[in-house]
Amino acid sequence: MGGAVSAGEDNDELIDNLKEAQYIRTELVEQAFRAIDRADYYLEEFKENAYKDLAWKHGNIHLSAPCIYSEVMEALDLQPGLSFLNLGSGTGYLSSMVGLILGPFGVNHGVELHPDVIEYAKQKLDFFIRTSDSFDKFDFCEPSFVPGNCLELSPDCSQYDRVYCGAGVQKEHEDYMKSLLKVGGILVMPLEEKLTKITRTGPSAWETKKILAVSFAPLVQPRRSESGKSRLVQLQNC
Repeated sequence: MGGAVSAGEDNDELIDNLKEAQYIRTELVEQAFRAIDRADYYLEEFKENAYKDLAWKHGNIHLSAPCIYSEVMEALDLQPGLSFLNLGSGTGYLSSMVGLILGPFGVNHGVELHPDVIEYAKQKLDFFIRTSDSFDKFDFCEPSFVPGNCLELSPDCSQYDRVYCGAGVQKEHEDYMKSLLKVGGILVMPLEEKLTKITRTGPSAWETKKILAVSFAPLVQPRRSESGKSRLVQLQNC
């Protein structure tokens, strides 16, 4: 997916193009995108492609196209102090942008299936915190990443204000995803080939909006351990 806007020469030009094409529509989202250079999340040998509106994958490492992340960030309607759960948190690029908006009183959790990707994300986060002059680290809600399958979250975990899933959600898992939300919360996920925004308007009431057609790899189904039991993922709020 991607290719909706022209490539930029640098991060700021890419953001200019996303704004012009109306993918980025609010100041908070624009500031977050400008604060984090997308190229910093690429391997060195692939950085020449960082400012194209294209997805990138290398082994288990994956970045969605900038136009997709823009739609996700806008749909999440982020505000300071909210709790955020990123399912399939990958490189941590999106989680770090979210953290800039959530601020010091927010919660920023990620679940990632691949341990090597978690290590990559931690390295990129450390580099951002050490080298960036674009934020005051005391106003940053630093993301934390835990390994595991996002379909195996412990039932003891709290619900979240905002949830994003970065893999295609099968219809049979829709209710599970919705159960992770607080009342008033927003869930954004690829569902049946559409990036979908679901708002929980009451204990059993929902509003659903299809945003745009997308193509995501599907969620990996949980594997049973040798004992036949699933490995529950424990988040910091469990």
